[in-house]
Parts: sequence; structure tokens; C-alpha cells
Amino acid sequence: MGGGEGLIPRHGGYRNLKSFQIAQLVYDVTVRFCERYIDRFSRTRDQMVQAARSGVQNIAEGSQASGTSKKTELKLTNVARASLEELKLDYEDFLRQHGLPLWEREDPRRKGLVARRCGTADEVAAWCKEVHGQGFCGLGGPNGQNGRDGQSRASTSSMMSTASTKTPEPHPTYPEIAANAALTLLAVACSLLDRQLAAQAAAFEKEGGFTERLYRTRSQARRKP
Repeated sequence: MGGGEGLIPRHGGYRNLKSFQIAQLVYDVTVRFCERYIDRFSRTRDQMVQAARSGVQNIAEGSQASGTSKKTELKLTNVARASLEELKLDYEDFLRQHGLPLWEREDPRRKGLVARRCGTADEVAAWCKEVHGQGFCGLGGPNGQNGRDGQSRASTSSMMSTASTKTPEPHPTYPEIAANAALTLLAVACSLLDRQLAAQAAAFEKEGGFTERLYRTRSQARRKP
């Protein structure tokens, strides 16, 4: 955290933002995905990695700039959101161009990944392996646990029961699972950034930016005996 209260309020601290944490996870997952499934001579590979990196970097830069410019914070947070939207389209294009299904929003596999609360690319990879090994209903972790929150086997079984009532789908491939996993994480990151942008806009409208704080501070200083 930088600065103090008053003219320059507390700012930075982006590592504690959930949006930054998920965006960073998306970046790590995207680097691995591109290394495995996108031709190394393709421009798409560089663009996907750069879009993922832009999401992370602009969240951090916006947070750090907020001490002296709420306008810059808003602008950079919006750039981060736009970069992740671009990356989202790249993953959707990959699925379409390879004839792979895009999982619906209510797909239990998406819910299973969100519930697992993965913190690293290795944890996401482990989840992908489980889904691949168990087909459409591959949601359960080792010993009936699901990731950090220790979701019970009963909860997983409930999801599997819901899935089993639907028409069976072909056994998912690793590229399908990996791309849809990235899209699931992107949906979480974009939702968090949408809320973050709304909160930043409301704060700017109510409190103003650095120029307004500077004016108020100088006015108060003049009024002092």
C-alpha cells in the first residue's frame, strides 16, 4: 500500500483484489494453453498471451495510480476488462474453429471449477485431468474433496446427478476442457471487474479526483487562523 490518508489516500494493494488474483490465474493458464494447443508461429498465440497479461498489468497499474488519479484508475481498469473480453473471444474462436462445444453457463462442470477455487494453474490442470478421466460428470476431487474449500462428495454427487439427467455428451477432450476452464475463469474475472468499475465510477462521482481533493485541502488550509 502506498501513501496515507488525506490528500493522497491509501492506494495500491492490488494483490489483495480478487479480480487481480483471478486475472493472474487466467494469465498463467493461458500461457500453458497456448504452449500446448496454439502453433508457436501463430500470431494468435502472442495475442492471447498479451491480452491475458494486459488484464493483470492494467489492474495493478490502475490500483497504483488511484492515489492521485481516479480517472486513470477507471481508464486502466476498463482496459483490463476489455483485454479479458478480447481473450474470451479468442478462446471461443478456438472452440468453434476446432469443432468443440462451448459449455453452457449452467453446465455443472463450470460450477464445479468455480466451487473448487483454484489458486494456481497446477490446480486447474488437475481439475481438467479429473474431468477428462470421468467424462461429463468429472467433478469430484481425490478422497471426495474439491480443492481448497473441501467441498464434500455429497455436493459433487448432487452435481453429477443433475448432469446425469441430461442427454449424454461425447467424452470431452483435453483442448475442450482446457478452453472451457479458461472461459469459466474469465467469466468470473470479468464479473468482478464489472463490479469494480461500477464502484470506482460511483466513488469518483461522489468524491471527485485528486484535483478536487487538492482544492478542498488548500481551501481548508486558508481558512485556518
